[in-house]
Amino acid sequence: PADQSLRPTGACRPAGADGRPEPGAGRSCRHRPYPGPVPAPEADAGLGEAVLAEALAACRVALGSRLIAGYALGSLAHGGFSPLVSDVDLGLILADPVRQADRLVIRRAAGRVRAGGSPLHQRLSVFWGTPATLRGQASGGRFPPLDRLDLLAHGRLLTGQDAREGVPRPDRAELLTEGAEFALGYLAGDRALAGRLRDWARLRRPDGSAVAEIRTPSLLASRGPRRLTKLVLFPVRFLFTAQTGRVGTNSLAAGHYCASPDAPAAELVTAALAWRREPPAHGEALALLDRDLLRLYLYYIDDHVRRLHAAGEHRLASRFGRWRARLLA
Repeated sequence: PADQSLRPTGACRPAGADGRPEPGAGRSCRHRPYPGPVPAPEADAGLGEAVLAEALAACRVALGSRLIAGYALGSLAHGGFSPLVSDVDLGLILADPVRQADRLVIRRAAGRVRAGGSPLHQRLSVFWGTPATLRGQASGGRFPPLDRLDLLAHGRLLTGQDAREGVPRPDRAELLTEGAEFALGYLAGDRALAGRLRDWARLRRPDGSAVAEIRTPSLLASRGPRRLTKLVLFPVRFLFTAQTGRVGTNSLAAGHYCASPDAPAAELVTAALAWRREPPAHGEALALLDRDLLRLYLYYIDDHVRRLHAAGEHRLASRFGRWRARLLA
């Protein structure tokens, strides 16, 4: 069974009519002492490491001498890996200059690994760049600010010579705006213009499934533990990074969130951390989602509307406001 020490005791007071917690709602959740990061069992991490090794070998063959260094990223680097829900994240640094074919070469190598058949193979993500792109001296590559921060803070060298020297750390403003854009695209179905144009060119329809799942928790509960835990923990991780400028790992972000006396839905957040290891019973998940999921998202959105306005990102703040209205419609 899931680690019961991860689960809070007591009950939270309900939210008000507008979705905000009633006064004292956060304080009414009495929690056991937060256990901190839970290390992944070696056998669990070993499954991810095997896929990572396959991916690195495929990219080494495809890129040859252009590959300067390869890194483990994500939960295989900073801990908390779960074969049930985690991605397998690989970071590559290539020799300058960027070549037009680099993206296709890496995509094909990763595609061959994803065809390996297991769910973990299919969850491979490859981030890549060159020293010049990582330093902002050239365009190209795939290393968004949050993943570049992960590379700098936690990247574990797997092959080659460490090439992170001179790579600037993303500042909080960059982390805030890029995290907000990602949330709008992934969670609100509101992609930036460039993303909408790519979807149009590829004949993809806009994806508003996350909005439907947040508004209809029974739908989310039916999607399985990977989708369920991502939608619960993503806003918690974005809040952590916006507040601290650090990588929002699941355990650190959940602990930080639950320590806030005014944060709603702490019981759901703590339970979702346990669900990453052991899927919940449908009724257990649905009861918590029905009570807490919308409250969590309204808290996150309201926080980011304030932060984005303060940062002068008024258009982004307005898009968050429209997202809020859609959730409450």
